[in-house]
Amino acid sequence: MSRKEQIEQTATALFKTRGFSATSMRDLANALGIEAASIYSHIRSKEEILQRVCFRMADEFFGAIEVLKDEKASATEQLKRAISAHVQVLTRNTEASAVFLQEWRHLSEPHHTEFLALRDRYEHYFRKIIRQGIASGEFQVPDEKFAVLTILSGLNWIHTWYKPEGKMKPAEIAENLSAMLLNGLKTNLN
Repeated sequence: MSRKEQIEQTATALFKTRGFSATSMRDLANALGIEAASIYSHIRSKEEILQRVCFRMADEFFGAIEVLKDEKASATEQLKRAISAHVQVLTRNTEASAVFLQEWRHLSEPHHTEFLALRDRYEHYFRKIIRQGIASGEFQVPDEKFAVLTILSGLNWIHTWYKPEGKMKPAEIAENLSAMLLNGLKTNLN
């Protein structure tokens, strides 16, 4: 691992536990066991690290859903695949996921606006699936945006409780979450 990668990895862990604002360059240097001034030979600022983490994670989310596009699959199947892809990205690096989901607010312009545009584009992908499911009669939801925000809100807390050594692997988590989100907690009483 290069020094720049070490800096980014350590900063990501600190941003997750302390938050971006509460993490200083001195904190980062201490965690790395180096002088604060030497960090600047590898990066320009701590916001550069935040940008790298946020936009790299965005690329990972888009990369995961790009390979899923299948117009022939039902909306239900597309949504299951999108949920699974989202879970896979979130669980691959929970520290980076936490920073991506919580610390993006600290991005300065124009990065903040660019990040929001990416988030909207990603949500649009899910909304398109929901719209398709409504049109085909697979889904009955009062509002597609509400449905997507509910789904993503349910998924985006995984980084707070997921443990790689836990009893469920990412594929099982995705399968269980898909079932709950698509079917709720109802039982078939007929």
